[in-house]
Amino acid sequence: MTIRSARPQDAGAAARLLYDALHDVAHRLTGEDSEEKAIEQLEQYFRADEGRLSYRQSAVKEIDGEVAGIIVAYGGDQAAELDRPILDRLRKLKNDPTATLDQEADEDEYYIDTLSVSPQFGGRGIGSALILHAENRAKELKYHKIALAVVTDNHRAHSLYDRKGYKTDKDIMINGHVYHHMVKPV
Repeated sequence: MTIRSARPQDAGAAARLLYDALHDVAHRLTGEDSEEKAIEQLEQYFRADEGRLSYRQSAVKEIDGEVAGIIVAYGGDQAAELDRPILDRLRKLKNDPTATLDQEADEDEYYIDTLSVSPQFGGRGIGSALILHAENRAKELKYHKIALAVVTDNHRAHSLYDRKGYKTDKDIMINGHVYHHMVKPV
């Protein structure tokens, strides 16, 4: 069971996992209405060299050569630049030069954008291992805190993060839903 940096060829498995975690946010980020089209666009985002959902911001947990889980994380101070390719696409697609994305990450934190584990690999500690990987990466990159957002009605995830030392410091809006912004010193 290894955690490794993601590669462009992981895009098929990664896009499915990203969609499963992001739900309505996936449609907002891709500008696509159907699940199929949203997943296709997530694959393109993942294969790209830049962007917040790029393989470059991702690590995967592999079991027997299969991607079992993914974590996407980056410095909050990089968020605006990482959002640029997505915003450029959405502005063009919607013919709306003023389109924006919700700000999720604070500039002084390492931010876990997305964490997803394939249902067939659930209950094996994969999510916890991926979180630990991101926390170690945050330390390597000299961030003093790591953060994530969890939708307020996802009590299971909230309690997992709470047990791992994350504490809610504020609520934020993402795609019209209230999320707890949770932070942990590293």
